[in-house]
Amino acid sequence: MVTNQLKKTIKKPGSIKHHELTIEEEELIQKIRTATRKHNRNNVTRTQAYFDFYQKHPEIHWALLAHMVSRNAGWNMTDLKGEYLPFLLSRKEQTDFFSFLERGNWLIFQDAYPQLLLYEESKKRGLPLFHLLSFMEISTFMEPFWCQFWEESTKEVLTVALIINEQQYIEERVVQHKQYRETVLDSILFKLQDVFEFNHILFPYTPTQKKTALAGGAVHHFSSVNERITLGKGLYALLFSAQSRLKHTVHWAEANPHTGSRCDFWPHLFHPIKETAPDEKHELTSNPCSLKPISPKIYSPPLTSVWEDFEQEAVIPGDWFTNKKMLHFVKKPVKMLKGNIQKTYCKAIKELESAASTKALFHKRN
Repeated sequence: MVTNQLKKTIKKPGSIKHHELTIEEEELIQKIRTATRKHNRNNVTRTQAYFDFYQKHPEIHWALLAHMVSRNAGWNMTDLKGEYLPFLLSRKEQTDFFSFLERGNWLIFQDAYPQLLLYEESKKRGLPLFHLLSFMEISTFMEPFWCQFWEESTKEVLTVALIINEQQYIEERVVQHKQYRETVLDSILFKLQDVFEFNHILFPYTPTQKKTALAGGAVHHFSSVNERITLGKGLYALLFSAQSRLKHTVHWAEANPHTGSRCDFWPHLFHPIKETAPDEKHELTSNPCSLKPISPKIYSPPLTSVWEDFEQEAVIPGDWFTNKKMLHFVKKPVKMLKGNIQKTYCKAIKELESAASTKALFHKRN
């Protein structure tokens, strides 16, 4: 079995092969780091970089999955400055939540994108260069998976390995980090869990001559790395399980470059410019799932108009891979998602509007 072979080849932390980098290898690593920094400016640039890579290398399924999930991170970021959440969160809470989302999005990109670029360079040369992963501070977990993919084109196995790696990578650096646990996970998310469906991951797609529909899933325990990996595998299976929907999803992504505004997928409901007065509470005039145009529309701004590029602190060094227990996720059966998330997402919009209305009314009376 694949995993049995990997158990024999995966190196323990600290057992990096002694290898003297050549000048050419050093230049390549520097080139990859420079390109990564260039595209890791903000959620919009990194999200587009994932999609551009997928279009050039569609055999790397993870790149499309990362693109779609990163779009959702951007929508969550702009929600913080959108129509409803400013009624529910203080400015500090908005900034704390953005910092949490941006840090995770930034970290995943700076770890994963160099892997993608190294694969691209390997293709150009017709020679695997994955021995350089450890010199770019990529977990020792990943090299055997890339090597196996190079030899056997194991698309699904590589995708699952990348899902595991990236969720483990942010586990200690973000999810379990004292600062984010105190300011976000144990306070803001707890405060909003009944009204703000932060855990929705939406995959918009446009069937021929129809309005954009939504597929996706949700994680109910974001602080659990096992739950996030299980969801990631389920989202991957959902995205690639139906070729017609996959085709429509890619076509939608091509036609709608990521801006961070939810009007990217539902312009009948969302608008990048606020149409209500600054202190006026927006009220829905119809069910969001009716897909009928409403007026005024829900304010959903482009990301770069409400959040400046965020200066990131240096990455905490270290390899999360200290044992082989995560290998069971490679062969663990996928928990299939129902996929039809449109109704629950519309319900969340209405609940969010209701919560904002209640808060606005309370402030008016006091």
